[in-house]
Parts: sequence; structure tokens; C-alpha cells
Amino acid sequence: MAEYTKVANVEDLDSSGKTVLEVEDRIVVLVHVDGGFYCLDDVCTHDDGPLSDGELDGCDLICPRHGARFDVCSGKAKSLPATRSTISHEVKVENGEVFVKVSEDI
Repeated sequence: MAEYTKVANVEDLDSSGKTVLEVEDRIVVLVHVDGGFYCLDDVCTHDDGPLSDGELDGCDLICPRHGARFDVCSGKAKSLPATRSTISHEVKVENGEVFVKVSEDI
């Protein structure tokens, strides 16, 4: 059963942006947007490219290769060419520290 892992201090992260991390042997992208923190596998489900290289548009993370959009809050694929969601991981913030719990889904 996965546990929460401390990944960062809030003060060390941009107020709106992305940070690539390795958590429990998974490459993930931690997104700080609209005052919230979200974590997704750093992979576009269309062609396995890195989502972290893409641009944020509100709560959408846009794959830089072919423009697929993913909802950072849920990992849901919102536009073609991606048809499958990327995996979303639980995030919590306590006492200025950010923790991620890696999803069991693969």
C-alpha cells in the first residue's frame, strides 16, 4: 500500500507552474495552479511523450508533441489525439510541505 512521500516545500515552488519529480520510481509532474497542487504521470497517453514539456492553460496541461490536453485535477484526456487519461496521484499539503501518494493504477 502506497504511502505519502514528501516531495517539496510550498515555498520552493512557483506560484503557478510545473515541477518534474521521481516518486517511488515513477516520473511525475507536480502542477501548482489556481492555488492547488496536482500530480500526474509525466506521460502523454497518445505517444508516451513528456507532458511536463507542455504549456499550462488554466487547469489544462497541453502535450507539446501533438496538442492533446489533460485536466491536471483528474488526469482526464480532454482532446485528441489522446483518448485515455493519464494517471493522477493524490497530493496533500501540511505545514508548508507537499506530499504525493503514488496511485496503484498502472
